[in-house]
Amino acid sequence: MTQAREMYDKTVELVRKHHDWLKKSIPLIASENITSPAVREVLISDFQHRYAEGWPGERVYAGCIHIDEVEILAMGLAKRLFKAEHANVQPVSGLTANLATYTALTMPGDTMMCISIAKGGHISMGKREFGGTAGAVHGLNIEYIPFDEKRMNIDVEEAVKSIEKVKPKLVTMGGSVFLFPHPVMEISKVAKENGARVMYDAAHVAGLIGGGQFQDPLREGAEVMTCSTHKTLPGPQHGMILCTKELAEPINKGVFPGVVSNHHLHSVAGLAVALAEMLEFGEEYTAQIVKNAKSLAKALYDLKLAVLCPDLGFTQSHTVLVDVSKQGDGGTLEKKLENSGIILNRNLLPWDPKDGRHYKNPGGIRMGTSEVTRLGMKEPEMQEIAQFIQRVIVGKEPEEKISKEIAKFKQEFQKVHYCFESKTEAYEYIKIP
Repeated sequence: MTQAREMYDKTVELVRKHHDWLKKSIPLIASENITSPAVREVLISDFQHRYAEGWPGERVYAGCIHIDEVEILAMGLAKRLFKAEHANVQPVSGLTANLATYTALTMPGDTMMCISIAKGGHISMGKREFGGTAGAVHGLNIEYIPFDEKRMNIDVEEAVKSIEKVKPKLVTMGGSVFLFPHPVMEISKVAKENGARVMYDAAHVAGLIGGGQFQDPLREGAEVMTCSTHKTLPGPQHGMILCTKELAEPINKGVFPGVVSNHHLHSVAGLAVALAEMLEFGEEYTAQIVKNAKSLAKALYDLKLAVLCPDLGFTQSHTVLVDVSKQGDGGTLEKKLENSGIILNRNLLPWDPKDGRHYKNPGGIRMGTSEVTRLGMKEPEMQEIAQFIQRVIVGKEPEEKISKEIAKFKQEFQKVHYCFESKTEAYEYIKIP
């Protein structure tokens, strides 16, 4: 056997091990989800081999007859789901969607106001000195929107004062830690009065918005809504921009030729299927996501874990945030939970930087209920998951013991729900003969 063949076999073996591991684990990463078998089917189609630079009907490449039709279909489905005047489905990620919007609406040296990373903002909104996309790549000056740490939301009164003083070119709401709807209506009003455009990063909550379970930013004053397509929206890893008709042309140019060349056509096809599934099943699916998040948060709180915002009902989204600083640090506990079969992530809390903590060992852990909901879990399962987490973090029970119990628990949840029917299991490795 040649060395190259050995490396091929090793790669396949590791991928299979990953699939087998997910069959026995509880996936709680808030920024992840699982696609349906119908989405996976088109992802491995010939679309993955092709190029289609430019707009449908105006491609740089030939051979796009059916690719164009699929992209037009995906745009139509997105406009229908989000009640948007215009949709661009070419960004290859949520970060790319944000960068395209910066390109369309600002010039390097302009000022953008957004939420800081420690308080829930995304790295694509970061300052130059932190290597963030907005500052380091597009050259924006970043000013932070005042934030109410206790309520885990924008401080409207202070934000109004800051916007009036700074007079930014772009105000961005949304982000990566998103427990509650942002005050889009109030902030949009003052932003526009002061000459700013308004963008809403819906990467985490796009599915909830499409399913009618969160706020509706495009109706509340946002002119552009960007998102990734694989979190509460259970599509392939890709990006999307929804906007007003007025901004359609600059947004399209910001995407291509601005920041995207070929735009991963198999993912566009997968996105079209996922959007169709959301139109069919999205309301029921996303309603259960939120119910599960609230149930998980309450169960953890009842088990004496410091879940944020108990006085506000913990969360109105898919995300639950827990302060674990009394039990250790987020990095150490993330690893212990992973070894036990619970996959979530450590997370900075708004007060961590001033307390001397950093992203490797923060004071918090973050979890989301999108994927476990897609597997058919409901409130009773959230109670069991909370107990597993408590036994690891507080009870310090052996990781191997917990992992065996979780593997048994997970046996009943091996199918993707809220999608078009298929016999293929959620984490089944599909081998092409």
